[in-house]
Amino acid sequence: MLVMEFFSSAVSTLSTLVIALGAGLAVWGVVNLLEGYGNDNPGAKSQGIKQLMAGGGIVVIGVTLVPMLSGLFG
Repeated sequence: MLVMEFFSSAVSTLSTLVIALGAGLAVWGVVNLLEGYGNDNPGAKSQGIKQLMAGGGIVVIGVTLVPMLSGLFG
């Protein structure tokens, strides 16, 4: 039972880290997007929207797929 509690705790921590990483990437993308609009720079706008979407995708993975790992051995 101790191993399962550790594994469950590790999956919970991993999920939190993945969500935080995705949120950080999304915020960085918003900053780049706003910078691109401020300077009328299409390259920065494109990079910003890509980072925003990638960050959102990583958050979705952290919310949906990572918690499924806890049922892998249970």
